Amino acid sequence: MSGPGIEAGRRMAAAAGALVGALTDDQRAAVLLPFDDATRTGWSYLPGPRSGLVLLELTVPARKAAHRLLATALSRPAFAQAVSIMALEEVLDIDEDGRLGRHSDDYRVAVFGRPGADAWAWRFEGHHLSVTATIAGADVVVAPVFLGANPARVEHDGHLVTAPLAPEEDLARALIAEMGEGPRGQAIIAATAPRDIVTRTAADVPGELTPRGVTAARLGPIARELLGRLVRLYLGRLAPGLAAAIDVGDGNDGSDRGGATDGAGPGEVSFAWAGGLRAGAGHYYRIQAPRLLIEYDNTQRGANHAHTVLRRPGEDFGAALLPGHLAAEA
Repeated sequence: MSGPGIEAGRRMAAAAGALVGALTDDQRAAVLLPFDDATRTGWSYLPGPRSGLVLLELTVPARKAAHRLLATALSRPAFAQAVSIMALEEVLDIDEDGRLGRHSDDYRVAVFGRPGADAWAWRFEGHHLSVTATIAGADVVVAPVFLGANPARVEHDGHLVTAPLAPEEDLARALIAEMGEGPRGQAIIAATAPRDIVTRTAADVPGELTPRGVTAARLGPIARELLGRLVRLYLGRLAPGLAAAIDVGDGNDGSDRGGATDGAGPGEVSFAWAGGLRAGAGHYYRIQAPRLLIEYDNTQRGANHAHTVLRRPGEDFGAALLPGHLAAEA
């Protein structure tokens, strides 16, 4: 028996096993938690205490093993975004004159259950980065996936130095600019953007946030293609084979990435925008489709502090998979 989920689960179990094997007994006790531990769904992208073992306390081989575990869930571009986000903690620490003691090794890894068991999970998390993978038999769900950046952009003398989440902003701006007056008026749901993503750190999210904005069916061909590219950008955060493609009617079913198709039509995929349209104004957008919620917010620090998240309503943390697997083990 083989398939993307099985192969991904095997890679994750091997990587988690390598990590556990590189730890001391005390470190293993900190990283290995029961599958039913309450913190398994208690995720956060904010600074503060969290479960698991901090990278700072690891040897170089163990730290590399933790990074390789993270890489089993993410595509190569998304892994590059993740390590850039961690490095930005050092920039933020300089900006704050070290007041909060931020550092790029202040990230924790936790394993829930036994790697390779019928149901187990792991999370790599810290400020502005949270990736949770849940493995249940032949199925793997990687969600929520949160990537943030503060500062979102670093520039020098008019030139961009780094901006890990620039594609997520640039494509959305191109999309809203391409819309005609009618669709744009429907897409803009508020003149002021919320201060953060709407769902924050909820363990689960509703199947629909309202207002939905404009559907892909109301967009012209170029705008619809841009919306498709934006959806695929977020789904492309996941390792090959783990992303489920959403059909927004642009003719690309995601088969080039090896993903399954959810079968959503252009009338089921929606885009909503809040906030200003000019560069530098605080802004927010979300994309909704069956089994998918994407949120982006950039309002803090003069709109130079971005938060993005990919959620799977009803499926985050393996919610739709686990009841049957846990019942079978009982």
